[in-house]
Amino acid sequence: MIRLSTPISEAEARRLKVGDEVLLSGRIVLSRDLGHKYMKEQKPEWLRPLLDEAVIYHCGPVVARNEDGTWRFVAAGPTTSIREEPYQAEVLETYRVRGVIGKGGMGPRTSAGLQKVGACYFHATGGAGALLAERVKQVVDVRMLEDFGSPEAFWIIEVEDFPLVVTMDSHGGSLHDEVLQASQARAKALMAL
Repeated sequence: MIRLSTPISEAEARRLKVGDEVLLSGRIVLSRDLGHKYMKEQKPEWLRPLLDEAVIYHCGPVVARNEDGTWRFVAAGPTTSIREEPYQAEVLETYRVRGVIGKGGMGPRTSAGLQKVGACYFHATGGAGALLAERVKQVVDVRMLEDFGSPEAFWIIEVEDFPLVVTMDSHGGSLHDEVLQASQARAKALMAL
């Protein structure tokens, strides 16, 4: 198990390989479809210090307000990442992002972006949203809540020992591609019987 904390340097990200199990601590930024489109098209400067050598989490959280007005996460499960494929590589490069968390993997454009900037794709376990929410120690801030709504807003959170697996690395490795190729080969063999 590799313990990793944000900010993550390029050298740290490049040391990670497909299959590495990681416990991530520190500040991460949640963003989904509207946020990625906004980052690619508008390139807002206010996001630069939040995303520099940071991690983006593809997550539409379930949140609740505490009596004192602060927020808490009820569920923090990953959302399907492939929807961000049109945006992710450019976002990685524009903001020097070192990691992306989600589920299901991403495509060749993102893989090329990970290799170019020195970043990884981390898989979080789908269906474990309530358990993952326990790893969220603090909601630091929320941006664009009025504009995008709760699931699409930029949530800035602090996590501790957030469990992840590297499934795409900065060397072109992809566990998703490996599984697809093995599955296709197996299906072909079964069809030949």
